[in-house]
Amino acid sequence: MMKAAAQKQAVQEDPVDALMRSIRIPPRPSLLVDLQRELAEDDPSPRRIARIIANDVGMSGALLKLANSPFYGAARKAKSVEQGINFLGVNQCSAMMTGLLARQALEAEGVELNNFWDVSAKRARAVVFTSRKLRIAPPDIAHTFGLFCDIGVPLLMNRFPDYVNTYAAAANDAHNCFTSLEDARHQTNHAAIGCLLARNWGLSSDVSWAILHHHDYSVLTDTSTDEAIRSLVALSLLAEKGIQRYHGNSTSLEWDKGGELACQHLGLSQEEAADLLDELHEMFDTDH
Repeated sequence: MMKAAAQKQAVQEDPVDALMRSIRIPPRPSLLVDLQRELAEDDPSPRRIARIIANDVGMSGALLKLANSPFYGAARKAKSVEQGINFLGVNQCSAMMTGLLARQALEAEGVELNNFWDVSAKRARAVVFTSRKLRIAPPDIAHTFGLFCDIGVPLLMNRFPDYVNTYAAAANDAHNCFTSLEDARHQTNHAAIGCLLARNWGLSSDVSWAILHHHDYSVLTDTSTDEAIRSLVALSLLAEKGIQRYHGNSTSLEWDKGGELACQHLGLSQEEAADLLDELHEMFDTDH
C-alpha cells in the first residue's frame, strides 16, 4: 500500500517544475558556445574570436559600431572586426556579443521590445560607468549583469498574456518586494527566470546570482552572500535611480526601498550618491 502511494506521488509532477518547463528559455546560441570556448583558453586569440564573429554579418557590424561609439572613446576608428576586438579587449567584446545574441534570441521568439532593450542598454552602461568609478567590478561582468538583469521580463510576457499587468502593478508597489507579486500571481518571477537563462547560457555565477537577488535588498546586509554579488545589486539600484531620473521621474520606488542600503554597501554618502547620479545623467545625455 505504501509503495503504491509513493509511486502515485512520484507520478504527480511538481507544479513548479511543470511551470518552469512551460516557460521557454531560448537555448544558448552556438556562436556563444564557440566564443566561450575560445575565451576559456589560456590566451584567447582576437584573430580566432574575429573569425567566429565574422560568421554573422549582423554581429560583425554591431561590434564595429560599438567599438567606434563615443562611449568607448576610441580616438582611432576600427576598420575590421579584429581591430574592434583589440580596441575593446576580448572580455568586453564577449560581453557585448552576449547581449546582442540575447536580443536576437528573444526576437526570434517573437518578442519585439525596443523600449525594453533601450532601458537594458542604459542599465548596462550605467552599471559599467559606476563600477569603473567605484572600482568594484570588472566592466564585462558589470555590462553583462546590467543587460541581463531583467531578461526574464520578456520571457514571462511571452508565457502569460496578463503578465504585463502584473509587471505594472509590481512596478507601482511602494512597499512590497517587486518579485513577491509576480510569485503570488504566476508562481515564479523575472529574477528567477533571468537567473535560469544566465546559468543555461554559461554566464558567470556572479552575474546569475546577482540577477536572482537584484530585487532582494536584504541581501545587501547579508555577509554570507558574496561581496561581488551584493555590489552588483547595489549598482543596479543606482542605475535604476539614474534611469528613472533621466526619464523625468523624480522618484524611484526601488531606490526608496533599497537605496540607503545600497549606499551603505558601496560606502557612499548621500552627497556622493547625488554626484554619481548627476554624472550618470550627463553620460545618458552624451549617448544621444
